[in-house]
Amino acid sequence: MMTKRTEVLTGESMNWDLMPNHIELYHREIVSAAQADALGIRMSSVLWEKIGVGGQVVPHYHDVAEIIHITVGRVKLLCNGEWKSYQAGDTFHVPAGVVHSVANDGDTPSEQISIFVPVEPAAPRNAFFGTVLVEDVYTANK
Repeated sequence: MMTKRTEVLTGESMNWDLMPNHIELYHREIVSAAQADALGIRMSSVLWEKIGVGGQVVPHYHDVAEIIHITVGRVKLLCNGEWKSYQAGDTFHVPAGVVHSVANDGDTPSEQISIFVPVEPAAPRNAFFGTVLVEDVYTANK
């Protein structure tokens, strides 16, 4: 069933959980598959991840596409068989089945948002979203 209410997850209420099989990788799941179902969207998961100094998401691949946006720090990305350095503000689009890895490349923890999206061979074409403005009855600063 799709929800019609805005859900709020505060950072304070979410724990940094250690990801197994990786090195100093912690995550907070900010959209789960069940939450995506309630929103009526196709999504496997959205994670807020933190990689500690010397940490790494070890080389791996998925059956989903992944979009990784670096929000804090410097990282090295294993991309197309080569390690290259990147920084906050950079984004990676990783197709399903492609081996990749992200490693902290600095002296402070790095952070990233990782979006895991199901791949569908006959997926409908995507389009930019539409927005409808409403009368400004919700503004708190009147």
